[in-house]
Amino acid sequence: MGEKAVASKAMSYYLNSENHLDPGPIYVRENGQLHMVNLALDGVRSSLQKPRPFRLFPKGFSVELCMNREDDTAQKEKTDHFIFTYTREGNLRYSAKSLFSLVLGFISDNVDHIDSLIGFPEQIAEKLFSAAEARQKFTEPGAGLRALQKFTEAYGSLVLCSLCLRNRYLVISEKLEEIKSFRELTCLDLSCCKLGDEHELLEHLTNEALSSVTQLHLKDNCLSDAGVRKMTAPVRVMKRGLENLTLLDLSCNPEITDAGIGYLFSFRKLNCLDISGTGLKDIKAVKHKLQTHIGLVHSKVPLKEFDHSNCKTEGWADQIVLQWERVTSEAVKPRDALEPRKAAQHFYGKRAQTETPGKCPLADTHMNSSEKLQFYREKAPDCHGPLLKLEAVSSQESKKSKKRGFEEPEKEQSNSSQSSKQKYVCLAVEDWDLLNSY
Repeated sequence: MGEKAVASKAMSYYLNSENHLDPGPIYVRENGQLHMVNLALDGVRSSLQKPRPFRLFPKGFSVELCMNREDDTAQKEKTDHFIFTYTREGNLRYSAKSLFSLVLGFISDNVDHIDSLIGFPEQIAEKLFSAAEARQKFTEPGAGLRALQKFTEAYGSLVLCSLCLRNRYLVISEKLEEIKSFRELTCLDLSCCKLGDEHELLEHLTNEALSSVTQLHLKDNCLSDAGVRKMTAPVRVMKRGLENLTLLDLSCNPEITDAGIGYLFSFRKLNCLDISGTGLKDIKAVKHKLQTHIGLVHSKVPLKEFDHSNCKTEGWADQIVLQWERVTSEAVKPRDALEPRKAAQHFYGKRAQTETPGKCPLADTHMNSSEKLQFYREKAPDCHGPLLKLEAVSSQESKKSKKRGFEEPEKEQSNSSQSSKQKYVCLAVEDWDLLNSY
C-alpha cells in the first residue's frame, strides 16, 4: 500500500469519527519530503453535518484563580527577582535583577547562619551588612545578635568605631549583649545612664575587646571609689584594659573621693580629665598629685573636649542603634492609662510631676566655669619619669603668684581639711589587696 493511500485512509477515519480530539497538523512523507495535509481539510470540515465545538482544554481540566497574598512566600520570591519601575507614559516596566543582587539578598536573609566572615572583602561585606539591615535582620531576637557578632569579630571598628549611649539606659538594659559584641571602639559615651559600681557593662569595660577605647564618658553614673578601683584594676595590676585611655569624664559622681582619684594615676596616657561635681575634700592636694604623677594641669576655662559634640555614633551600625532606641521607646510609650489621672489632677488644680528623661539632673545644677575641675596635659618634650615631677614643681612655683588670686577661695577649704591629707590611702597597699583577691 502506498503512502498516499495510507494518508487518505487516516483522514477518512478522522472525518467519520465523532468522538475524537484534534491531533493538530498531519504530516505525510512523499518521495523523501514532508507535506502538511490538514490544510486541505478546511473545506471538508465545513461540509460536516454535526459541527463540533472547539475546546481549548479537555473536559476534566479545572482552573483556580489565586490572588496575590502577602503571606505567599513563593509569590514574594518571584517578584523579588524583578525591579519594577514606571515609564514617563505611566506604563509599568520591569527588569530582572542581577545575579549579584539575588545572591546578596539570599545571604542577607540567612546571615545568622554564616560560619565566619573573616577574610571576606570589606566592600562586599558592607553591602551585605546594608542588605541585612534593610531587611531588619539585626532586630530579630537571637538571630540578630548572632549576625551582629559575625560582623564585629571580622571587621571590628568598621562596624562601629564610636558609640554614644548618652541617657539611653533603656537601650543598655534591652540590648546589653548586642552592645557588648562591639569591638575596637575608640569613643564610648555612657553619660547619665545610672550604671552604678556593679553593672555588667562597667565590668565589660575592662575586657581586652575594649582596650582600643581612648575616650570614655562616665558622667552622672552613680560611681564611687569602688567602681573606679574595679575599672582601673586591669591597668594597675596586669597592664591591660583601658591602658590607651586619653580622655576620661567622671563628673557628677559625688561618691568619688580623694582616694578614688588615686586609682587614676595608672592611666599614663591620659590627656584630659573631668572630675567636676565629685566628692573631693582636699582639692588643692588632688591638683598637686594629678600634676606630679601624670602631668595634668587644672584648666581655668571649660575644655571643648567635654562639651559632648565630639562623641557620635559612627560606623556601619549607626542606624541599628537608632532602631534600637526607637523600638525601646515605643515599647515604653503606652502610657494611656495615666492620662485620666493627669486630667483629674488638672481638674482639681494639682500639678502633675514633670518628666524630663533627656536631662542629667546633676549636670543641670552644676557649677560655673570657675568651679569646674577639668585637667589637661601641657605640651612638653618629655612626659615621663622623674623629670616630669621636677618640671611640674618648678612650674608650680613659678606660677604661684599668677594663681594666687584664683586659688584664694580654695585656701580655706584646704586649711580646714589638713587631716584628710594624712588619711590619704597609699596606692601600693590597694594594689597588694587587689592581688590577694585574685
